[in-house]
Amino acid sequence: MSTSQKLQSALPYNGSCHCGFIQYVAVIPLPPVKALSPDQSMPSGARFYNCNCTTCRKMGYFHMRLPDAANQFFVLSPPDLESMSDYRCGSGHVQWLFCPKCGVRCFAAAGPWIKDEISRDLVDKAISPERFEGRERLSVWRMDPAVYLEMKTGYVSINALTIDQDQLHDQSLD
Repeated sequence: MSTSQKLQSALPYNGSCHCGFIQYVAVIPLPPVKALSPDQSMPSGARFYNCNCTTCRKMGYFHMRLPDAANQFFVLSPPDLESMSDYRCGSGHVQWLFCPKCGVRCFAAAGPWIKDEISRDLVDKAISPERFEGRERLSVWRMDPAVYLEMKTGYVSINALTIDQDQLHDQSLD
């Protein structure tokens, strides 16, 4: 199944920190998968899990991993990634990004970020029309799809607890 076919069967969900300073959209293919396949290839659905490392336990982090994060995870705000706070542990490779105002940890990432524009069609079910201001494209931060390869050149894990409860398409994850 191609990436475009997967994205067509998935819905975009908006998420944010408590105060709204950090906002993102995740295009989530459902139903979720229960485990990786025997050949360890990336699954076609999202994976949800609790990690037992001390970092994740202390942060209360509930992981959601997307099969193609470079094309399924988009940061809408803040306008510059440096405005978010980050914590690094272990090797320091992964940024545990969090809001400097309310302290909520929305996602962790490692890899090359780029400023990009995405098509309105990809995320319009999750974002109010006013945000587009009459444009067909939306400015976002995303992992660079030209070089991003899950667990090789990049890593994205969304704290599933930060997915907003109310969605424009009325399909909650509850």
